[in-house]
Amino acid sequence: MAGREFGHHLGLPRALSGLPLSPLVPGYGTLVAAQHAAGLRHLGEVLGAGPGGLRVLDGLYVPAGARGRRRVDAPLLEGLAGSSGPALAPLAARLAELHRADPQAPRRIVLYQLINLLQEQPEHQRAACAARWGVHQDEAAGLLAAARIRPALDRRQRDAAESLADARAQGRLHRLRALLDRLPAHGADPALTAVRTEAADGLRAAEDALRAGRRAEERGDREAASAGYLAALRAACDDRRALRGLVRVHGRRPALGTELHADHVALSWQEPRPAPGEWRLLRLYRDGGGRPAVRAVPGAATAGAGTARDPDAEPGTTVRYAALPLRDGRPDGPPLVSRPLLVAPEVERPVLTDGPERIDCTWHRPPGAADVTVEHTGPDGHAGRLAVRADGFTARGLPAGDHAFRVVCHYRTADGRTVSSPGLRTTATVHPWPQPVRTLTARPAEGAVRFDWTGAEDAEVRLVTWPGGAPRPGTELRADELPPPLDWPGPADALCPPPGTYTEVAAVAVRGDRALAGPAVGVEAVRPVPGLAAHRLPDGQARIVLDWPEDVGHLVVGWTPVGSAGGGERTVTAHAYRRGGLRLPVGPGAVRVRAASVPRVPGAVAVVPGTAEVLVPADATVSYQLVRAQRRLLGRGRPRLRVVLTAPGGLAQAPEFVCVARGGTLRPRNAADGTTLLRIPGPELARHGSLERELPPAPCPAPYTLRCFLLGEHAASVRLEEPSLASLVVR
Repeated sequence: MAGREFGHHLGLPRALSGLPLSPLVPGYGTLVAAQHAAGLRHLGEVLGAGPGGLRVLDGLYVPAGARGRRRVDAPLLEGLAGSSGPALAPLAARLAELHRADPQAPRRIVLYQLINLLQEQPEHQRAACAARWGVHQDEAAGLLAAARIRPALDRRQRDAAESLADARAQGRLHRLRALLDRLPAHGADPALTAVRTEAADGLRAAEDALRAGRRAEERGDREAASAGYLAALRAACDDRRALRGLVRVHGRRPALGTELHADHVALSWQEPRPAPGEWRLLRLYRDGGGRPAVRAVPGAATAGAGTARDPDAEPGTTVRYAALPLRDGRPDGPPLVSRPLLVAPEVERPVLTDGPERIDCTWHRPPGAADVTVEHTGPDGHAGRLAVRADGFTARGLPAGDHAFRVVCHYRTADGRTVSSPGLRTTATVHPWPQPVRTLTARPAEGAVRFDWTGAEDAEVRLVTWPGGAPRPGTELRADELPPPLDWPGPADALCPPPGTYTEVAAVAVRGDRALAGPAVGVEAVRPVPGLAAHRLPDGQARIVLDWPEDVGHLVVGWTPVGSAGGGERTVTAHAYRRGGLRLPVGPGAVRVRAASVPRVPGAVAVVPGTAEVLVPADATVSYQLVRAQRRLLGRGRPRLRVVLTAPGGLAQAPEFVCVARGGTLRPRNAADGTTLLRIPGPELARHGSLERELPPAPCPAPYTLRCFLLGEHAASVRLEEPSLASLVVR
């Protein structure tokens, strides 16, 4: 029969007493968040009661067998925690934990949630909703009556009801009383009534201890005052009066270190207890209305001794910190207290550098600073305010000497006040700087280069090469940062760069330990051309021979007639020279042939370390002819050799002419390959030009072959024209 197990004989008005106005379990908010993440309407769905199987009125039951039922206890919940899916298992495990602490907790939670759900529905739909949510049909009427009887809670009251257990567990009796005051006083919930009584008793004890502490403080008994305030704080952990009393008593000897940074306050302390425990860090300050306020430092509620950070201290306020030792979540001794601290950070990492009549400063501005001002004091004591940027300032037109700066950050508080930081004081020195080098020029001079510059009248000018490229002219430098001076050899007024190199030479003006970068000029030292020689060819041609320089792509080869105008020039590539050599149309007269490497870098000053040059004499030839002997009355005469020197414009020096005979019809290979028949000295040949000499008697049995050669240092400058081999055989 419906209602027989609950309230049938007593009547629902008496049976439905003690309906929960609060779940009264700590961590309820986390539990509900997990419930919603699992998609559950109420926590009774964790129990797997099935449709119409959940009983909640006189205990929490689920179906067992065909007609039986089973009370929800710890073994049942533990079994569900081990067998349910990943979404429900943590919820079942948490309910089992709550059941072990309070066997009525699971029923209280489920009944609280079901009543709230029903009260959110229109009254004519509540019966259908109860069936849909799994409530047993025998208890549906009783649950609907409970929803009518228990006062409905608005959102603010529900938040208070669900936060009661946390405030109670933390010993925060003042918050607990404030939460209780939000709830209906006429709701007949015995458990809630017990909490009200407990909170009232604890607050009375806290008031008594607080009064005792104040009396002890008034008579100067710091130890008794500390004990009284600490007892009050243990009774009500959120009693700010007791906390401020402890801060007053123990703040005379600060034991909590603070360090102000741009975006946080760093805290540090030592553990004074023999057995280390937990700590709660608190910030004491005044709110926008000037009222004392206390806030826990975020992320440091249970920090161990050592260090912590408070990123939420409001800039412009004066704060004080207290590190409260805890044991089992309750105060375990007097707090460690810091000195009062003005939260007005200075600029961080200021860097001052001097330039010509100038000081530059950069810094890291604190995020909360509304403004930054800089006061400057010069060497003469004159003070003034400077214009600043967000990241620093630049002071110009400064005389040489020491300059002082005071950098102050300004902060706006919530009540509209402007609070200034104490100010950061720093100094910098303006040094004498050199005048800059305005121009730099380079001129080649016989295999060397001469540099000239303008400017830098009051400074030393150094020529340097920068490894990574020259800085922009006017760049401010330190003398110890400069590369070593240019070390090219050469006379005093010229330098000889290494052949085959390109160098960007820069000028730097140096005065003391300050320097200014100047302009730069490119200098290319081309490689010399070794082994240059020229050989005359017929028809006014000359064959040029040389050793091609390493890493050179092009050569310029030119020729100039001696004593007359004209000449020419050719650009030759390495590939063309190696493939076909080089011939020049120099003409029959004497010419000078020059060869030089072509510079690789356009616009660079080219330095040629001595141009290769060779003199090609005029096209001088020596020809000879064997004149056969004519028959005479008394026999045949001896043959004669006719020698003719042809040299346009004359020849100052001629080579020696030698005639050699070798037996047989093979001509001699060189001047030593046979018997010397005739020798005409060079001066004689140059003087006469044309000679005819009789050959001596047969040097060897006929037939023999003649051949002539040019010898001496001038042999290469005269071309020898030889007749045919058949005409030189003597039979």
